Amino acid sequence: MQNAVMGITITIRDVPEETRDELAARASVSGKSLQQYLLRHLIDFAQTPDNASILAQARERVRRTGQGLTTEQILDYKNDERYR
Repeated sequence: MQNAVMGITITIRDVPEETRDELAARASVSGKSLQQYLLRHLIDFAQTPDNASILAQARERVRRTGQGLTTEQILDYKNDERYR
């Protein structure tokens, strides 16, 4: 017998009405309920590394390899249309 995975309930209080309405409209356009829409976005948000994690990974890579990017290289990548 498989164990059923029970979801956790999260309650967010004091959401402005206009915010709720906008999220509900976006959910509707995407063909999802508000709950499905928000759940998908919460999962995506949780799986996306935060800036501190990205910076730590970059520093670790530089430490391991001894190679980094110059300010000029970073700005070139930033301004390159292919990376937008």
